[in-house]
Amino acid sequence: MPMTLLTGPVPPLPGTDARSAIAKFPVAGSLALTRDGFEGDAQADRRVHGGPEKAVHHYPFDHYAAWRQDLGALPLLDEPGAFGENISVSGPTEDDVAVGDIFRLGSALVQVSQGRQPCWKLNHRFGIPDMARRVQATGRIGWYYRVLEPGKVRQGDDLHRIDRLAPDWTLRRLWRAMYVDRLNRAELEGIAALEVLADGWRRHAVRRLDSGRVEDWRPRLEGKA
Repeated sequence: MPMTLLTGPVPPLPGTDARSAIAKFPVAGSLALTRDGFEGDAQADRRVHGGPEKAVHHYPFDHYAAWRQDLGALPLLDEPGAFGENISVSGPTEDDVAVGDIFRLGSALVQVSQGRQPCWKLNHRFGIPDMARRVQATGRIGWYYRVLEPGKVRQGDDLHRIDRLAPDWTLRRLWRAMYVDRLNRAELEGIAALEVLADGWRRHAVRRLDSGRVEDWRPRLEGKA
């Protein structure tokens, strides 16, 4: 599965007072991949982006065709990078990738850590006021990797899955439990006990189990936090 490798700086986000690195662009040559992500890749708000559990963002290129059907022929959807991804590959999607899956990427070793929680910056990126909500509702969310072994990654390297630690916990199942069937106690208990899942998602499950309520996602989706 040859992939496109993308990084980006932190310019102003059009239409806002914020800065954002959501625009990613293909890079030539090879890059070092550390436990915090690719060299030369930036994040504007390290409280919610980047870090060891979100070192690499993968968004399936297969989803672009579905988005073109939903939204029309937007120029933004002509090439990878529209969703802020570092890796764009055709083939694997949320239906067949599971939390804990381990992949060889170049000379590095990465592991699926969590799904992507879409945020309001997608609304401005696409010029569609509810784009983040659409991403969340469709389940076409993408995912993040943690880096188990740093290494070098080159444009066009293959992405090879080499191990599965929790194959029953596909990202589609995780998305459904977090965003659709949100108070299913059995699923929440499974998520809370899923050690290969990022702590932030496990804490969401624990809070729901304790409170019997679902957290309010609107500030993240609408930029009102």
